Amino acid sequence: MRLLVVWLALGCCLPGRAENIWHRFERLPFPKDNLFLYDTFPQDFMWAVGTAAYQVEGGWQQDGRAPSIWDTHCHKDGRATGDVASDSYNNLYRDTEALHILGVSHYRFSISWSRLFPNGTDAGASQAGYAYYRALINRLKEMGIKPVVTLYHWDLPQRLQDIYGGWVNESMVEVFEAYAKACFNLFGKDVKYWITIDNPYVVAWHGYSTGSLPPGIKGEKLLGYKAGHNLIKAHARVWHLYDTEFRPQQRGQVSIALASHWIDPINMTQHCIQEARKSLDFVLGWFARPIFIDGDYPQSMKHNVSSLLPEFTEEEKKFNKGTADFFALSFGPILSFQMLDPDMKFRQMESLSLRMVLYWISMEYNQPPIFILENSWLIAAFTKREDAKYMYYLKAFVMETLKAIRIDGVNVIGYTAWSLMDGFEWHREYKIRRGLFYVDFASQNKKLMPKSSALFYQQLIKKNGFPPLQENQPFQGTFPCNFSWGVTACTIQVLKIDTIPAQFNDPSVYVWDMNKTKGLTKVDGLKMPKRKTHCADYASIRLQISMLRSTHINHFYFSLKWSSIVPHGNISQINHSILHYYQCFVSELVHVNITPVVALWQPMAEHQGMPSKFYKMGGWDNIHTVDAFVEYARLCFKELGTFVAIWITMHEPPVRNLTSTSGHNLLKAHALAWHLYDKEFRKSQKGKISLVLHADWVEPASPFSRNDNNTSERVLEFEIGRLADPIFLSGDYPRVMREWLSQRNSHGVFDFHLPHFTENEKHLIKGTFDFFALTHYTTELVHWEMEHTGRYDYGLEVQFITDSTFLHSPHKYAVVPWGLRKILNWIKSKYGDIPIYVLGNGIDDGKLEDKLRVYYIQHYINEALKATQIDGVDLRGYFVYSFTDKMDPQFGLFKYVANKYEAKDSKNIYRRIIDNNGFPSVDATPAPCPEETSKCVDCHMFQTRKYLFAFVAFMCFVFIVSVFMITYYSKKGKRRYK
Repeated sequence: MRLLVVWLALGCCLPGRAENIWHRFERLPFPKDNLFLYDTFPQDFMWAVGTAAYQVEGGWQQDGRAPSIWDTHCHKDGRATGDVASDSYNNLYRDTEALHILGVSHYRFSISWSRLFPNGTDAGASQAGYAYYRALINRLKEMGIKPVVTLYHWDLPQRLQDIYGGWVNESMVEVFEAYAKACFNLFGKDVKYWITIDNPYVVAWHGYSTGSLPPGIKGEKLLGYKAGHNLIKAHARVWHLYDTEFRPQQRGQVSIALASHWIDPINMTQHCIQEARKSLDFVLGWFARPIFIDGDYPQSMKHNVSSLLPEFTEEEKKFNKGTADFFALSFGPILSFQMLDPDMKFRQMESLSLRMVLYWISMEYNQPPIFILENSWLIAAFTKREDAKYMYYLKAFVMETLKAIRIDGVNVIGYTAWSLMDGFEWHREYKIRRGLFYVDFASQNKKLMPKSSALFYQQLIKKNGFPPLQENQPFQGTFPCNFSWGVTACTIQVLKIDTIPAQFNDPSVYVWDMNKTKGLTKVDGLKMPKRKTHCADYASIRLQISMLRSTHINHFYFSLKWSSIVPHGNISQINHSILHYYQCFVSELVHVNITPVVALWQPMAEHQGMPSKFYKMGGWDNIHTVDAFVEYARLCFKELGTFVAIWITMHEPPVRNLTSTSGHNLLKAHALAWHLYDKEFRKSQKGKISLVLHADWVEPASPFSRNDNNTSERVLEFEIGRLADPIFLSGDYPRVMREWLSQRNSHGVFDFHLPHFTENEKHLIKGTFDFFALTHYTTELVHWEMEHTGRYDYGLEVQFITDSTFLHSPHKYAVVPWGLRKILNWIKSKYGDIPIYVLGNGIDDGKLEDKLRVYYIQHYINEALKATQIDGVDLRGYFVYSFTDKMDPQFGLFKYVANKYEAKDSKNIYRRIIDNNGFPSVDATPAPCPEETSKCVDCHMFQTRKYLFAFVAFMCFVFIVSVFMITYYSKKGKRRYK
């Protein structure tokens, strides 16, 4: 009731005011409205699956069945046919067993008109045809499954097409009424849901206007509208027939299955909104308005095609109006994106939003009960039982249906997945598949085998939706007292001294000219010694540290620029000004109790982040780069190590782009740098050192697929294990990698050979870590079978796919908080109970009110807390990526506009989490953590006083010199005056 009140309050339920829908959905709360909704459907919700006779029955001449217009169409020009299709006519118990496996409450099927009545009329019913449908209905009754029967699903008897010319002839109204009456008499006792006609738009427009579908008449627009006119009248006649003669005894319901696309205005101008409405009027409204509103066509149709559109008499309008007991909706690829006439888009944008279609119907057509009678998507014909892509479309559509019910207040009473089994897909023949059950069309017995989508739908029906899961609930608790809270930046802002007053850098001496200029005048020939640059002179450091302190973090992670410190790759040619800047930065961080975490190398666009000399020599493919890196590391340890508590040798090496040699050398470089620090610097500097690996979680697209699970594990081994296993386990590459590459190389698929480490090299590399550091941003879904080339990795034979129910960022990164918990547990299970740091975790959101990042930070940190408190992962620190938008566009806690930084909302929420050390319960008494003191508080005080003393001494010196000069020149002036 509360949802309905809110819905009514929005003023979006008046017929004829449906265009408010686009404004309404623009105003829904973000990101809350985009999140996956864990909830269940109403208790009496109808779960169904469907088929159409010509698509699955086969037996086209069996037991006296006569040809339909689809038989005639398909037997021309050697086309594929539905002669056998899925052979449902001969496999009734096979089909009903599949229904039992799914656990559906309703089964939608259509009657083959020419099978039941070969002559096309109610005279001479086929006993074999009747026996088939009677046996099917009886079997459904035994199983407790209610039939939903479609009288006409596109397969008009060819004899009626020949005699009357099909639906363009008004005589078909009476013929159809007689056929329907016979069906009501034969089966009405056990059928409570009747559908007169499926998708009259496709029947009329593509059968009699474009000629794209049987009977293939290219009659331009005139015949299309004429056929549609007769279809509406035929439906109305059948509804009134049932209402007056059969409803009192049979107590069933009758409707017509209307299909629709969805359309969005290209912008929110009134003109575009009206054009979008017109698009819906010309497809859905063509049939829905006469039946559900006033018996007549939409005004936009009457205004634009008045010369072509037939007219209803006033009596016919009254007869049409209200001739549906519920709104039967078909929504899927047949109409959306395939069979929709491009002219009927009116230059607006077609999209795939079932939720908005449902809301439109509810608003525009007086809030009818809606039974979704066809919905799904399609997959490639070569896909067999593991149809992850189809499964995720199904999941998305069901989720949108649930949101329409629970959030939008739409009265959806049932959902039908299409279809039960693979079959003949109309104009697409057998080039696609849409079944929940796989059919091998080349086999003799046409056995049905459940696909991943069938198992998904089975579980969905069993649970009646998506009930809330305990693991998805927020966890209350706090992190350990010594937990490291940090911020990460790819690089820091390195600027020259740009805001220091002139007297700090200008060696000249000035005097105050009291007689003429009344200002400072330079004294020619007199120079003061220029002092060295002090850390306090760097305004950019002061600004950045001030911003960092406002976040309340205790760690800051950034990468040095190898190419800037030693631009020529030789430590004999050091850029001392840049090195001094870094020295100042890390020392000032320590002074304010922020621990520096510093990476020696991060791959960047320019020269891979290394000196151009080594880049031109082959980068990491050249063994000399390893030696140069170790020399560079020694320099950094020596000059910066006093203040750096945590070192990272390499930040996110680009594993997917590394050659076998470069990956090999990179591991050696890391190991040599680690041993160098361990032997020469650790004792005095007492720091830690490791490397950072990019570690997004890789989820099997189908949890029911062993192939997908194997693919997920393979990707993790290649992308994380390739560098992690030699360091954290064995000194060698993962066994999975070697076996996979050996197999593929032997088959000639590609040429990528992993080098072999010597025993000495294994000993060198193994154990070169103090902790496991990772960056994590998103979760990817992987499928073992190729669907499309755009996101297919041929080397790993993996298809990356998308779950549209995930929340996504502007750059299409999926927000999947539980992925962080899974990767942390995977690392623990594979590499043991080692200390772990998440040194980068973030999402792109450039707004000041960055609601997406606020959600992201809260929920990813909460999953990290679950990993720590529930799973026992030894997580030592969490770092948000990143610091500012200037250095890492869209990812920052601070927005940079017009040379100014402004804190985003996410900074405040992150600070609150840090202050609470997690998510303590409201009534919990937090255990106080001992405050950590600065490593060099005295140094800080001394440093501050040193700058003050230097400043005072300098001012005193200037004052003395100035007084001397003033006195001297005053006396000299007086003598000259005399």
